Amino acid sequence: METSNSNRVPLKACETVDAFMDGRLRLIQSCKGYRFSVDSILLSQFVTTRRGNWVVDLGGGCGIIGLMLLLTRPINRVICLEIQPTLADQALRNAALNGFEEKMNVILGDIKHPPLPASIADVVVCNPPYRPARSGRINPHQERAIARHEILTSLNDILTTAVKIMKPGGCIAMAYPAVRLADLVVRLRSFGLEPKRMRVLYPGLEKEAKLIFLEAILGGRAGLKILPPLMNQGDFSISIST
Repeated sequence: METSNSNRVPLKACETVDAFMDGRLRLIQSCKGYRFSVDSILLSQFVTTRRGNWVVDLGGGCGIIGLMLLLTRPINRVICLEIQPTLADQALRNAALNGFEEKMNVILGDIKHPPLPASIADVVVCNPPYRPARSGRINPHQERAIARHEILTSLNDILTTAVKIMKPGGCIAMAYPAVRLADLVVRLRSFGLEPKRMRVLYPGLEKEAKLIFLEAILGGRAGLKILPPLMNQGDFSISIST
């Protein structure tokens, strides 16, 4: 087992440390397992938060969204719920690596049966598996397959839990494939979540939309604001530390 240079946080076999935000944020990830995409970073930029908020990240992976929020927003606490032990362990070590162990809780648990009290969250964020369980090629690496396909959870599972743990008037922000936008809006409304803000990600000027970032309010009034589009990967890039 190796040790990272910052805060002496242990690295396990076949892990790297990735640097973001000009080195202000460092993330431990697996070399061969699931590695988060820029979607998570863009979602952390998109979501609305207020000073002192409690944020719950459903399916938090290695902790990237919560850590980005703690680094850039005056929020009070992040709770990261993750079902895969390897990713939950990385999230815990990433919180320590970046000095946020006192403000970020990592819970190993299932979105369908979350060990969380009702009405704990001001904000819920989720970058869920995008693909139906029986669609397309399933990645042979289990960690990546679970992150990309609806194998262990579904959109209904996510929204059921979100409304249970959200405070009245709380919000949920999600990333979702543009091609499934109609599905997402219908499901949100069926759970009493009213879409309020949306941003669309395009791979290029002549390309069809790839992703949408959508924010909905529990019990909110009708009225959707569509923000200016995002192109390619926005303002973010990834560098690898050795």
